[in-house]
Amino acid sequence: MKSKHYLFYGSERYTQAIMRPIDAAIKARGDKVAWFFNGPGAEDLQSDDILLTSVEEVNNWNPIAVITPNNIVPHFFPGVKVQTFHGFDAGKPRHIYIRGFFDLYCTTGPKDTEQFVALAKKLQHFHVEETGWPKLDYFFTQLPTNVAPVKQPPTILYHSTFSPSWSAAEILYPEVKRLSQTGEWKWVVTLHPKTNAETRNKFKALENENLQFSEADNILELFTDADVMCSDTSSALSEFLLTRKPVVTFKNRRPGPQLIDIDKPEDFEPAIRQALSRPKALMDAIESFGASIHPARDGKSALRILEAIDRFIENGGKNPKSKPLNLWRKFKLRRQMNYWK
Repeated sequence: MKSKHYLFYGSERYTQAIMRPIDAAIKARGDKVAWFFNGPGAEDLQSDDILLTSVEEVNNWNPIAVITPNNIVPHFFPGVKVQTFHGFDAGKPRHIYIRGFFDLYCTTGPKDTEQFVALAKKLQHFHVEETGWPKLDYFFTQLPTNVAPVKQPPTILYHSTFSPSWSAAEILYPEVKRLSQTGEWKWVVTLHPKTNAETRNKFKALENENLQFSEADNILELFTDADVMCSDTSSALSEFLLTRKPVVTFKNRRPGPQLIDIDKPEDFEPAIRQALSRPKALMDAIESFGASIHPARDGKSALRILEAIDRFIENGGKNPKSKPLNLWRKFKLRRQMNYWK
């Protein structure tokens, strides 16, 4: 039987972390996959990866599906257009937003699925399947069944989003500096790749025997050792909550019982101490929240995405209605890629 061809499309370095489990699942089936980047990321590929660099090469590859975590995808590429998302809903605008490029949305859990299904019934130009998020596949296979007790000394993971209107990095910098110098806790600091250089350099300069500044591309690598995460309005905090450990946030745009949310820097230290005590009501709320955003913990989301694509194609590969014309977005994408055929 002739092998199926797939294509991964990305425009950011985080694409690899999300797509790698799907890459493994495709190859385990005996099928083939290539990568196309419209932005950074290609430089991080492995030596045996297939990289396509032109639309002509994509057409010759002729994938049955183009899979991406991006919000848009080239409409002129062949194959079913599939979105896997690049993060959980953090309360920022336009997470649940239909841009008219996709045939199939692969959602992470009931919270998102319900909203996307409602829109699919109304608009009828895309299909929705709840598959789980492939980025977490390996993570779940390595995650302990029970939450490890707080280490001594505890490790605090600090992470901030890049958007100036949502980031608490500058506001909480003095507190992170002060607390990292007491020696009571160990700190690991990681900032969004798009964080401005001045802020990044300030935090990097804090490195001492109690504070490490991490350049890790995949923040999941830092979760196992952390006892508490501190953040603001970042989708990464939802990922951390799936470890069943507490998160302290500063002026989160969508606070809830699963978070310890503060709005004054002087409350930062007391909030961390509360998180380290792991009160039962908080831990129960974290468990409930995790079940709503990603109940599947079997590490097989990538496989479910491929099965969803198979079913979509077997059922005709079309939705009841055509996608919207979307002329302005399509024009901008063609201009960006300089492709006019």
